[in-house]
This record gives sequence, structure tokens and C-alpha cells, in this order.
Amino acid sequence: MINYEIKEHLGVIEESAGGWRIELNRITWNGKPAKLDLRHWNEDHSKMGKGITLTEEAADALMKLLQNRR
Repeated sequence: MINYEIKEHLGVIEESAGGWRIELNRITWNGKPAKLDLRHWNEDHSKMGKGITLTEEAADALMKLLQNRR
């Protein structure tokens, strides 16, 4: 069983007509230090879809890549 706790809700990126949202949160997984997490969640966070979890360093690298693509 995977244990998680949303430590900080950073924002909603997109919401579907069915109520599922792509959210950016800071989450602890199985008691480990919190990481940035981008994934689909239902309205009450009782169900989640596939996502990606990033360290702060990886998130910074991603942000630089996205800023340089224009």
C-alpha cells in the first residue's frame, strides 16, 4: 500500500468535464521528503491517476527547458 500526504496544494493546471483535475502539489510518499507532484486527481483526492514526481532540481531543469522553447 502506498501512503501519501499532500503537504501543499500549488495549483490546478486543467480540469476535465468529469471533475478530474491535473494538479501540482508538494507530496510526501511513504514518509519520504516531499517532492513536487503533477498528476490527475478526483475532486476529494481519494483517487489519483498516473503522474510524475520531481525533485526541486528536476523541476528547475524542466522550467528552464520550457522557458527556452520559445
